[in-house]
Amino acid sequence: MPEGDTIYRAARTLQLGLGGQKITRFESVLPKLSRVDYDAPLAGRTVERVEARGKWLLIYFSGDLILLTHMLMSGSWHIYRPGESWKRSAHDMRIVIETEKLIAVAFAVPVAEFHTAETLARRDRFKDLGPRLLDAEVDEAEVARRLRSRPELEVGVALMTQHLVSGIGNAYKSEVCFTCRVNPFRRVASLTDQELAALVSTSRKFLRANVTDASGDAIVTYTGMRRTTGRANPNDRLWVYRRTGEPCRKCGAPIEARKQGPDARTTFWCPTCQPMPHAATAAAAPS
Repeated sequence: MPEGDTIYRAARTLQLGLGGQKITRFESVLPKLSRVDYDAPLAGRTVERVEARGKWLLIYFSGDLILLTHMLMSGSWHIYRPGESWKRSAHDMRIVIETEKLIAVAFAVPVAEFHTAETLARRDRFKDLGPRLLDAEVDEAEVARRLRSRPELEVGVALMTQHLVSGIGNAYKSEVCFTCRVNPFRRVASLTDQELAALVSTSRKFLRANVTDASGDAIVTYTGMRRTTGRANPNDRLWVYRRTGEPCRKCGAPIEARKQGPDARTTFWCPTCQPMPHAATAAAAPS
C-alpha cells in the first residue's frame, strides 16, 4: 500500500505538472465521476492545486470541485507527455486528466470521488485524519498524546491508525519500531514517554527523508527504493521490512513476521533487538 511519503511525492509531481493548467479533456470509467463531468464538465476548468493529506490525494479544480482519491493497495497516479506510452495497461485506467502539455492517469484507483469544500469536510475517514507528519510544522507532543489516548492498541496498529496520526503505512510501521527497539506487539499502555516520543520523531524523520527533492519527482508510484538504514547499497536499504528469515542487520538473528491488526497486515521485527518484556505484556493486557 502506498504510504504517506509516496502520496506526498505523487501530489508534488502532479502539482508541478498540472498546477495552474487548464483541463482540455477529462475521462473516467467510473460512473459517479462521469456523471459529474457530464453535468458540470471538467474541460475548461483550471487545476488550482494538488495536495496530499496522509494517504489521500486531492486535486482542486476551479469552481469548487475537488477530486479525492485513495490508492489502497494497488492504485497509482502517472504523468505522461502527449503520445507517450503508458507504463500500465489501459485496462487499469480509471481517470484521465489532460492538459495541453501533460496527461495525468490514475490506474486501479479504488476510491475516487468528487466533492465540494462542504461535502469534503463531512467525508467519513477523511474529516477525522490525525496530524500529518509530513507537514512543515508538527506538534510531536500532540501526536504522542493522541497515540496515548488508545492504550489498548498494539503499537504497530496504533501507528497505522490514521485518525491518530496520518501517513504511516506498513513498511514504516515495522522500520520505525525496529529503529526504536520497540516490539510492535506491545500495547501503547506499556510504552514509556521516551519510547513514545522516539516512535513519533523517528516516524517523522523517515517520512521526511523520503520526500526530499532527491527522492524523486519524476516517478509518482512506489519504486521500491524507500530507505531507512541510511546505507548506500540498495540491498541494505531497509532494516526488517519483507526480510523474513534473513539475518538482522544489527545482531544476526532471523527476522520474524506475523499478521497484525484488524486488517491482518504483516509486521516484521527482530525478536532479539525488539524483545517483548514480560512486564510490558502483563501491563498491556486489556482489562
